[in-house]
Amino acid sequence: MEAAVVARPDSKWGETPCAYVTLKPNMEGEVQESEIIAFCKTQMAGYKVPKTVIFGPLPKTSTGKIQKFVLRDRARAL
Repeated sequence: MEAAVVARPDSKWGETPCAYVTLKPNMEGEVQESEIIAFCKTQMAGYKVPKTVIFGPLPKTSTGKIQKFVLRDRARAL
């Protein structure tokens, strides 16, 4: 349903993509992290493919914009 990608610190590369995905209500448990990564590999350049995929609701402002700074903080904590 929704997705956002932020940079996650990485010891080898400096930063790697980390994707946050909100699934449709009837799809929870149906999609795996490996399926998302495999799909991205067929559609994007290798350096753009997320190394980590996290499922759950995305934090938003009162106007409905995704709060990427919150996602970056979460990615650093992983």
